[in-house]
Amino acid sequence: MSANDGLPIFLIGFMGSGKSTYGKRIAAGLSYQFIDLDKAIEHGEGISIAEIFAQQGEAAFRRIEAATLKQITGPHKLIACGGGTPCFEDNMDYMLKHGRVVYLKANAGILSTRLIKNNGGRPLLADKTEEEIKAFVSSKLAEREAYYNKANIIFNAQEEKLSMLLHQLR
Repeated sequence: MSANDGLPIFLIGFMGSGKSTYGKRIAAGLSYQFIDLDKAIEHGEGISIAEIFAQQGEAAFRRIEAATLKQITGPHKLIACGGGTPCFEDNMDYMLKHGRVVYLKANAGILSTRLIKNNGGRPLLADKTEEEIKAFVSSKLAEREAYYNKANIIFNAQEEKLSMLLHQLR
């Protein structure tokens, strides 16, 4: 299985791992369409992710997320998923069955530093202090790692060069 077969590529990883940044570059390198799942959800719902969480709760958001993921999946698309996407509904099994899944791996310290610098209105980090963000990242990352590690490719986003990942995907 390679990118040349046109199968979708799903980028997963914790928030702050670089899914949007890397995703755009990988998509360009493979001539794939880049899609940010959160932005697709906001476009489809007509409100922000934060508003969905506030108005409808996380369970409703996760149902919308799973439905949107399935709607946007298609050939020659690279989809940057939300940090929790693989952990809810049947999303991880769906992604593994319908394309290639790439886990952008980064440690809790790096992720915490990035998220403290720029939490960008992330609902799960709202109103948390720096120490609370560090504790949250460590705890959630430990919970989610079992899902993330099911990926077809695990890419160390701290140490490996993007060209190595592109080579694996070609």
